[in-house]
Amino acid sequence: MSKSYWLMKSEPDAYSWDDLVAEGEGTWDGVRNHRAAKNLRTMQVGDEAFFYHSNVGKEIVGIVTISEAGLTDPTDPEGKWAAVKVKPVRKLANPVTLKQIKADPELPDIELVKLSRLSVAVITPEEWAHILSVSEG
Repeated sequence: MSKSYWLMKSEPDAYSWDDLVAEGEGTWDGVRNHRAAKNLRTMQVGDEAFFYHSNVGKEIVGIVTISEAGLTDPTDPEGKWAAVKVKPVRKLANPVTLKQIKADPELPDIELVKLSRLSVAVITPEEWAHILSVSEG
């Protein structure tokens, strides 16, 4: 089965890239949007995701790997919402900003822009490769 790619947003003042690196592994929980939760349920161990700082910074700062999939969100007392565990893979050479992504003609349909409120979005393999190339300059 092929690897899937994602984008996961976090407000850096609540949970930042540096917080995840310090922990070594984190639980991605607290998602209360049905489409984002569906994306979490779809994730498989080994999938990769961009770590995106929302609100402050508005930029992709790193890459995580899904280390545990199919979890029930521990912050949900009713057990209806999904969660996964993630581990940091690497920080991007250069963060890729929302402004850069919006201006990039190679990324016309990226969910980060099309579904801007979505906290866990699908990234196509082509979008993934392009964003990595932008990050590397």
